[in-house]
Amino acid sequence: MQPVQTPTDAHASRIHVEPTPRIDAIQGQYLSITSFKRDGTGVATPVWFAGEGGRLLVMTDAHSGKVKRIRRDPYVEVAACSARGTVRSTPTPAHAVILPASETEWGKRLIARKYRVALLFVRPIRAIQALFHPKRRHEETVIVAITPVSAA
Repeated sequence: MQPVQTPTDAHASRIHVEPTPRIDAIQGQYLSITSFKRDGTGVATPVWFAGEGGRLLVMTDAHSGKVKRIRRDPYVEVAACSARGTVRSTPTPAHAVILPASETEWGKRLIARKYRVALLFVRPIRAIQALFHPKRRHEETVIVAITPVSAA
């Protein structure tokens, strides 16, 4: 086990003792992403994800709280979890980046391929929700790429 120092000044006082981070070892249907508020409080969110080239891709609304927190501080912790967010593995320190708009459709296709059966049920539910919330702004989707933080 090696101590891993977080990459930002906001988290410089936190030291994690973890095995070498292995993002590609995270399996399952859900990923818990913990992003951090200005005061250092972590906010965990369960999301769908797809693995690609040693990183994890997550699709989310561009105006979500996690995207705002990631833009301010890219340090996150990720772990396998249940649909309700119950963590099932040791959190791994990672770095999150919002990918450019040119990569959004490609990321959506990777995630849709992994969750094609679940999407058969989710898409109609979202369409019905949209009927009851007409004033809600149209979601702008972004893809977040998550890579492990290398050992210090």
